[in-house]
This record gives sequence, structure tokens and C-alpha cells, in this order.
Amino acid sequence: MTRWKLFGLISVAGLAIDQATKIYVDRVMHLYQSIPVIDGLFNIFYIRNKGAAFSFLSSASWRIPFFIAVSLIASLVIIIGIKKLRDDQKLAMISMSMIFSGAVGNLIDRVRLGEVIDFLDVYWKTHHWPAFNVADSLICVGVGLLALDMFREEKRLKQLKQ
Repeated sequence: MTRWKLFGLISVAGLAIDQATKIYVDRVMHLYQSIPVIDGLFNIFYIRNKGAAFSFLSSASWRIPFFIAVSLIASLVIIIGIKKLRDDQKLAMISMSMIFSGAVGNLIDRVRLGEVIDFLDVYWKTHHWPAFNVADSLICVGVGLLALDMFREEKRLKQLKQ
């Protein structure tokens, strides 16, 4: 499979799952409604986030254009990065496609709603991680896989020098 087909497949699939889950939560739940899934660990909790992670910049008047610009720039950088990958860098391709998909998923929410729909609530007893969504998950997993790929690439380069 060519790099652009793989990019398209992963990006479209991730974006479709992200948007479908957000639309579903928005249609079937009330804002701040919580549905227990795994007692003491995980809920579906509908909330909207005007900021970034941990509600960063949520009260800034310029937050929407800022987050839109950051998402657009990140998406462009990812596309340029993908063009520079070698054909054997499949893990980097997958990870960058996931990050792209997540960035575009949250970008759609910011343009459409001015905020992002979050609904995944992971917690331990009374300690809750900030709610997140599929796009956020794609970005985090993609960044983790990209870091793994960078370590693998560094090891490969060291082997070539020997």
C-alpha cells in the first residue's frame, strides 16, 4: 500500500470514528451527564472543552483562532513530514496519520462549535483525569508510536555507522 493510501485510510477511519462518537454523545446525552462503564475506573461523561488539554486557555478571548491556526499548522507540518518519510518508515506513517486525524477531528469541533466535545472519563476513586475524546486518544497514541519509531530510527542509524 502506498504511503498516501495508508495515510488516507488511517486518517479517514480515525476522523470518522472521532466525529461519529462525538455526534452520538451529543445527541443521546445531556451536557454533564455521566454513564458509569467500569465502576471506580471509567465513565462516559459528556462535557465540552473550550480550551486545550486541562482546559488550557479556555477563558482567552482569542482561543478559537489560535487553536484553529495551531491545528492547521500542525496538519501542514505532518503532511510535509509524511512526504519526507522513506517507504520503509511504516510506523512513522501510521503515527503521523493518527496525529493528523486527531488534530483535524478537534479542528472540526472548534470550527463547528467553538469548543471540543469530550466524553471519556478515566479516574481512580475521586481522582479524575481530564475528560478526553477519540481525537485526543489518536494524538496521544500517535505521539507515543512516533517516539517509539524515533528510537528505532536512532538505533538503525547507529547500526549503519558501525
